[in-house]
This record gives sequence, structure tokens and C-alpha cells, in this order.
Amino acid sequence: MIRTLATDPDLLLLDEPFSALDYQTRLALSDDVYHIIKKEGKTAIMVTHDLGEAISLSDRIIVMTRRPAKVKKIYDIKLTNASTPINNRKCKEFSIYYDQIWRDLDVHL
Repeated sequence: MIRTLATDPDLLLLDEPFSALDYQTRLALSDDVYHIIKKEGKTAIMVTHDLGEAISLSDRIIVMTRRPAKVKKIYDIKLTNASTPINNRKCKEFSIYYDQIWRDLDVHL
């Protein structure tokens, strides 16, 4: 991340950036990355399969269809008292977004 930011890019592309980490490290690192992106004023596009991670880190979530991928729905994430990814999971809207987006994923269990 530091090497990437040293080149002063306008856009960061993050593909499953926390996938190889244990849960506690994943949460702590997501807070760090969130603060760096906000402090540096960068735009980041992140691909993740972790719905909680997406909601807690994002201003906007784009749900894609299965192949061929098309935009299915766009959510503008607005959390009251939003601060850090860890604390954002405690916001009252978090579970509402989680349920709505989960339904749009068409996951059949």
C-alpha cells in the first residue's frame, strides 16, 4: 500500500485486499487502510466477497449479476455516526444494508 501511494495515484484498485488475513487482523488493517484513503483523499475501487467489509468501508456498493456481469443495483451507503470500519458495523443501518444487499446477491443455500 505504501509503495502504491508513493506514486501518488488518483485511483486505487483493491482486489480482495484482506482475504489472506485472519479476522482480527482483517478488521484492524481495514481501519488503517480506511484512514489512509480518507487522509490522502484517494478514490478506491475494492472487489470483495465479504459483505460486512464492503458496507463498513464503502460510500457506494455496486452489486453485479452473474456472468455476464452487469450492474444489478447500486447502494449509496449512508451510516449515521460513521467513523471507522469497526465502528461502522455497529451503526443501526448496517444490518438493514446487509439484509438488502444479501437478497440482491441471489445466493441459494
